[in-house]
Amino acid sequence: QLVMSASLTVQFVMLILFTASAASWFMIAQRILYFSAAQRALVNFEAQFWSGIDLSQLFRKGSEAGVASVGMESIFRAGFKEFSRLRQQSGAGGDADAVMEGAQRAMRIAVSREEEKMEKHLPFLATVGSTSPYVGLFGTVWGIITSFQGLATMHQATLATVAPGISEALVATAMGLFAAIPAVVAYNRFSAKVESLLNKYDMFAEEFYSILHRQALASGTKPQRN
Repeated sequence: QLVMSASLTVQFVMLILFTASAASWFMIAQRILYFSAAQRALVNFEAQFWSGIDLSQLFRKGSEAGVASVGMESIFRAGFKEFSRLRQQSGAGGDADAVMEGAQRAMRIAVSREEEKMEKHLPFLATVGSTSPYVGLFGTVWGIITSFQGLATMHQATLATVAPGISEALVATAMGLFAAIPAVVAYNRFSAKVESLLNKYDMFAEEFYSILHRQALASGTKPQRN
C-alpha cells in the first residue's frame, strides 16, 4: 500500500532498487555456485597432481575427459602444453631458458584468465552496494518534498496529514538498504575468496615451474649463457 500510494518518481526509484536487488541476488547465487565448483576442482586436481602421477599422463587424462578445464587444472594444462611444444621445437640441445620462459608466460596468461572469470559480476555488486543507499535517499527526499508541498494547500497541518507521505518516502530508503547490504557483504566475501584462490594459483604456478625446469634440465637442454 505504501508503494502504490507513493508518487511516480518515488515508485520509479523503488523499481530501480528492486531490479538492482533482484539482479544482485541472482549474481550472488551464481558466484556461490561458481566458487563452490572452483574449490572442488582445486581440491580434486591437487590430489591427482601430488599423487605422483606422470605429468604427461595427467595431461592426456584431462584431454580425454572432454571437459573444459578450470582453475588450477587450466594453469597446468596451459603451462605443460606450451612446455611440451617448445621442447619439441628446440630439440634435445635446445635452450632451456627459452622453453621455461614460454611455459611461464602461458601460465601467467592462464592465471589472468582465471582471475577475470572469478571477478565476473563483482563490479556490479560493488556498484549496487555503494549507490543503492543514495538512490533510496533520493527517493525519500523527493517524497518528503512532495509531502510538504501538499501541506501548502491545507489550512491546518497535523502529524496525521504529514505522516503518510513521509512513511511512503522512507520505504525508498529501506529498499535502498535492502539492496545495498547483501551486495556489500557478498562483494567483500567474494573478493576475499578471489584473493585466496589467486594466491593458491600463483603458488601452484611457481611450484609447477620448478618441476618443469628440472625436467627441462634433465632432458638435456642447455641453459642460456649470459
